[in-house]
Amino acid sequence: MRLDEVRPAKGSRRPRKRVGRGISAGGGKTAGRGQKGQGSRTSWSLPRGFEGGQMPLTQRVPKLRGFYNRFRTEYQVVNCRDLHRFEAGAIVGPELLNQVGLVRHTRRPVKLLGGGGSPPRLTVRVHRVSRSARAAVEAAGGKVELVDESEEGGPESSDGGQVSEP
Repeated sequence: MRLDEVRPAKGSRRPRKRVGRGISAGGGKTAGRGQKGQGSRTSWSLPRGFEGGQMPLTQRVPKLRGFYNRFRTEYQVVNCRDLHRFEAGAIVGPELLNQVGLVRHTRRPVKLLGGGGSPPRLTVRVHRVSRSARAAVEAAGGKVELVDESEEGGPESSDGGQVSEP
């Protein structure tokens, strides 16, 4: 078999219907355009989604305005560069961070992020910590302790204070 002998499978292709070629051709008179009206006229075109002047569906349906999860836990973020104001060997917790002005609320959970290099040798007590922040604190000779949120009376934690993804 040669390339010029290749044909589509029998019955898989049909010739297109030629409308407007007389009654006996099967698509005569109105040629599939119905009787009267906008669609029967020549050079007829309307915007996609046009509903004859009725308020279109895209305008009737209210726009999506986002979603607010009432049950999310919002963490107060502290970067490693902010820990340079503490003396080496200090134990830094949410209360101390609040006194210095790095976090606003003592009852909301705190997350330590690794931005800004390595801090001095500290013991940091936070609710969450990123991998890079943990590595930076431990590289400086300090350690990170995760605070259990339920014992502080803060929001309940569903993951038990696991290390979160950065």
